[in-house]
Amino acid sequence: MLQAIVDIQRDIYLAFAEHIKTFANGGGWTAFLSFLPMGIVFGAVHAMTPGHSKAVLATYLTGASAGMRRGLVVSLALSATHVTMAVVIALFSLPLVSVMLGSAGSAPLLEDVSRGLLGLIGAWMLWSAFFQPPHVHGEGEGVAVGFMAGLIPCPLTLFVMTFAMSRGVPEAGIMFALVMMTGVAITLSSVALATVFFRTRIEKLLETRHALLTKVSKAVEAFTGLTLVIIAMREIFIR
Repeated sequence: MLQAIVDIQRDIYLAFAEHIKTFANGGGWTAFLSFLPMGIVFGAVHAMTPGHSKAVLATYLTGASAGMRRGLVVSLALSATHVTMAVVIALFSLPLVSVMLGSAGSAPLLEDVSRGLLGLIGAWMLWSAFFQPPHVHGEGEGVAVGFMAGLIPCPLTLFVMTFAMSRGVPEAGIMFALVMMTGVAITLSSVALATVFFRTRIEKLLETRHALLTKVSKAVEAFTGLTLVIIAMREIFIR
């Protein structure tokens, strides 16, 4: 399954490279725009591969008592930040590449910042689980989590942007990145909605037992916070 996903990504990327070459050599917008919707498939398939903070997204939504709308907001914030960071780094690559990127497709500094901030969210959720009464997490917190988790730039977007810029057509790379962001958002939103759906089903099973539901909610919130802290510490201190 994973190999099939990798093969689809490779085929779309190679086709995109050919369209970029044609466009850069004066081929015009028509052929390029006709291919552009494939960026949605590219982004959706790419987001299925390991990474993209899917586990962090599902873990947070499990413990945050978020509804469908808030789950979508978190996933969209994550998708937008993930792709946008790659575009920004590519556009300002000369001053940033030596600072942000340790090697092609990775961003150690941004990874540490992202995991560190998520660790702080996890620590806050742990404190909340033990010392605060039950409450609904605010939408602003969800957006913040999406932003923090998305700080790690999308490596394939970075490659696409770099290739387009090397051909002198950064606008083509930006357009493809924006369309690709839609595909990434589709996959991550599916993860978010599925997580919220199954969590709410379990909550409905327990809704007649309020004391048990409160204890379970607190336990899940504490587990979520602890998981985020462990992920942050492992990613930062264990290379």
